[in-house]
Amino acid sequence: MLRLHTPELAEYRVESGASASERGAFPGRVPAAFFAIAVGLFGLGNDWRAAAGLWRLPSVIGEVAMVLGTLLSMTLTVLYAAKWVWARESAREEWSHPVQCCFVGLMPASWQLAGLALRPYGPAVANTLFWIGVAGYVAFMVDRIATLWSGGRNPLATTPVLYLPAVAGSFITSIVAAAFGYPTIATISFGAGFFSWLALESVLLHRLLVHEPLDGRLVPTLGIQLAPPTVGCVAYLGITTGPADPFALMLFGYGLLQALVLVRLTPRFVRQPFAPSFWAFSFGAASLALAAVRIAARSDGHTGITRLAIGLFVAANVVVGAILVRTILLVVRGRLLPPAPIAVSAVGFTPPS
Repeated sequence: MLRLHTPELAEYRVESGASASERGAFPGRVPAAFFAIAVGLFGLGNDWRAAAGLWRLPSVIGEVAMVLGTLLSMTLTVLYAAKWVWARESAREEWSHPVQCCFVGLMPASWQLAGLALRPYGPAVANTLFWIGVAGYVAFMVDRIATLWSGGRNPLATTPVLYLPAVAGSFITSIVAAAFGYPTIATISFGAGFFSWLALESVLLHRLLVHEPLDGRLVPTLGIQLAPPTVGCVAYLGITTGPADPFALMLFGYGLLQALVLVRLTPRFVRQPFAPSFWAFSFGAASLALAAVRIAARSDGHTGITRLAIGLFVAANVVVGAILVRTILLVVRGRLLPPAPIAVSAVGFTPPS
């Protein structure tokens, strides 16, 4: 049986068989949660691609973000594979961790987004990346959901990262499938993500309402709350045509509500020392802006939604840009990775045999 400790987005320790040398090895210190950085860059790149088409903004900014996201996704994939070779116990610990395991699903999701990034330049390679990402994501999603259905989960380990296995990846699959011309797959994936979101939303709100407040280092994961309605809205717009219908606007409205709640919680966020965990805000913020830009593009020049889209586009750039700058400062100072795993308070979890 593994005894786990309160999870932290980018740093953790599990009391098990991993040796100190394994945990200290470079591959063992790179968490799967870092795929959130690549996903955030893809989100920003998609914003700029859409804005360049609607407002004639420079396209190069979006392409640079897409290239950076692709390079980071591939680099992290190599490092994750290396972890299973040279730091296997650390990899197993991460896979069995009630929070850290969910971020592994961002790896195949990032492959799909890399395919979307490369589509204008190499359609065959892009299509291959998409299908590999779909296969990897579906396998991961089924495994994680089966684990959740097996029970034994401590409520305190229930955080917004639970959206990642079934909701976020399904919506991303829907977005990319629609862009690649697979409307049926896009619609099926949207359904998988949407109904999973409805099921999980009440579970997460119940945990936030009646249990202890999130551990300080887990507070930034609240940024993931913004992702389901906003990424879902982008996905829904991808499987429909014409002006945004009432359901698209309802998804967008719920996304705006989540954004306003997160703004209200800003004092709580700024009290936390900056860490890579703040990338949890990036994809939701970028998707809110992307949804607004796409609604504006299909609204026949409605000035109100256009102004809102401009404001949200600027806000997304500020949010992701600020997180990126702070992350670069961590790299420069040699503090992106912890020198050693840190201990945190206990929650029990026994993965099914």
